[in-house]
Amino acid sequence: QVQLVESGGGLVQAGGSLRLSCAASGDTFSNYAMAWFRQTPISEREFVGFISSSGDSTYYRDPVKGRFTISRDNAKNTVTLQMNTLKPEDTAVYYCAARLLNKRQYEYWGQGTQVTVSS
Repeated sequence: QVQLVESGGGLVQAGGSLRLSCAASGDTFSNYAMAWFRQTPISEREFVGFISSSGDSTYYRDPVKGRFTISRDNAKNTVTLQMNTLKPEDTAVYYCAARLLNKRQYEYWGQGTQVTVSS
């Protein structure tokens, strides 16, 4: 098992940047692919982006492509979501999630961190 704790959320004006971090503990971090999701009070949780266990591969949903970047440091057991050119529609609770390489579903989730973008 792996435990995940997000940090770095807050209030930012449109066009600004925020950097979210997710610290992992427990199992060997490099055994897990990682992803970020987000959810608003009126929407279901949606996928934001993915990073492979080695960090060599990333994938992003279209609304955040070119603005968000996911990276990881397996030596420090952390994954980061750098968010630039933020828009009000990026306002949500952001969650990091982990899945073992042989699994399809993300089994482990952090508690979430609130990101609010004002117009």
